[in-house]
Amino acid sequence: MYSTYKTIIEPFKIKSIEPLGFTTREERQEALQRADYNLFKVPADKVLIDLLTDSGTGAMSAEQWAGIMRGDESYAGARSFFTFEKVIKDLTGYKEIIPTHQGRAAERILFNIIGGKDKIFLSNSHFDTTRANAEATGAIAIDLPAPGALDFDKSSNFKGDMDLNLLEKYLKENDPGQIAMVILTVTNNSLGGQPVSMKNIREVNKLCKKNNVVLFFDAARFAENAYFIKLKEEGYSNKTPKEIAKEMFSYADGCLMSAKKDAIVNIGGFLAMNNSDWASRAKEIEILGEGFPTYGGLAGRDLEAIARGLIEVLDEEYLNYRIKSVAYLGDGLRKHGIPIVEPPGGHAVYINAKKFLSHILPEKFPGQALACALYLESGIRACEIGSLMFGKNNNGKFVPAPMELVRLAIPRRVYTQSHIDYVIETFENLAKKKNTIQGLRVIEASPVLSHFTARLVPA
Repeated sequence: MYSTYKTIIEPFKIKSIEPLGFTTREERQEALQRADYNLFKVPADKVLIDLLTDSGTGAMSAEQWAGIMRGDESYAGARSFFTFEKVIKDLTGYKEIIPTHQGRAAERILFNIIGGKDKIFLSNSHFDTTRANAEATGAIAIDLPAPGALDFDKSSNFKGDMDLNLLEKYLKENDPGQIAMVILTVTNNSLGGQPVSMKNIREVNKLCKKNNVVLFFDAARFAENAYFIKLKEEGYSNKTPKEIAKEMFSYADGCLMSAKKDAIVNIGGFLAMNNSDWASRAKEIEILGEGFPTYGGLAGRDLEAIARGLIEVLDEEYLNYRIKSVAYLGDGLRKHGIPIVEPPGGHAVYINAKKFLSHILPEKFPGQALACALYLESGIRACEIGSLMFGKNNNGKFVPAPMELVRLAIPRRVYTQSHIDYVIETFENLAKKKNTIQGLRVIEASPVLSHFTARLVPA
């Protein structure tokens, strides 16, 4: 409606607020030290603008809060489950809908059914918990990003695509029984929140069918992906985001979703599929660890909020605002010479810390060093996606991640343009003294998902 205007306005009114955590530099320095230079351990009331993640951090609408009041808290067969189920079936077309308390629970349940020692999961890029849940079963998680996806300076429309040649090679070289599944992450979170094209989805579907391999979506940000297809792919400009999303889902055998992203809720997720045998086994596992299959670790009010959020997220005015807001942050950083993953993604802007802090070696974690410097400078919290998250020790030798990024993930419907302007101004100041930023070293780390709990000190 307002596409002819330069100013981006929020397509909502603010009805409820909470205070920000203003701190002094000395307080932030103390908080960093107490947190062992791990931003996951910094108390939220010591954070001014929280861009650590867009997962579960969005603001719910008046209609979602009304749904919470309508929530049916019956243990089994609650009315709220059938509301939830109906919305997801209509959107995805899948027959079996299984609620979970969040996306990683859906991963754990599904991968325990289909994974196992030496099984192979293929993806455009696995995110951290997806990879960890696959590998926890003894399986191997392999990323097949599109050619050019790691060229962060080069902008192209669908850098989230899967490499079709490599996919075909892996499918030909391995017995279909060894390939647990192919997972398309839409949008591709690990590599800049980049979208996957409908053409690529169709071609991946063809290869999977030809080789009798199952295709699932990691659909946490499906609506943002659908809107990018509308904006950038030929033949889709006149289709609604919902029509595009439904076509996307039609090419897969199922999906797993963290509803904390594109359903704009604070908790929840689901597993959806057509395979009734897998669904029966999933429900057995769910009863052991999540709850009865009509609530799956959630309250009825959460199911109501998710159902409403999945409707609201496909509103075109919202998606236009969402994508343009992220692009606005990218434009502001670019003007100050901050190297970002091009183009800006759907939910976040990713700083290329390897390029920005070229004086810090990967084993000194330039991404984490930049994230800590950002917090110390102004109280902004961000997330490293680099060698702290994805690096490995192979027989005592450090193997860095292929990227050293800092993700500025923007919560949905939470911050205004002035908040984003403050983020841009902070990076303007950091750029002037980037050579003073020092690396970090790990003094303690768990073998699984170590970035959540690792302890670090200045190198």
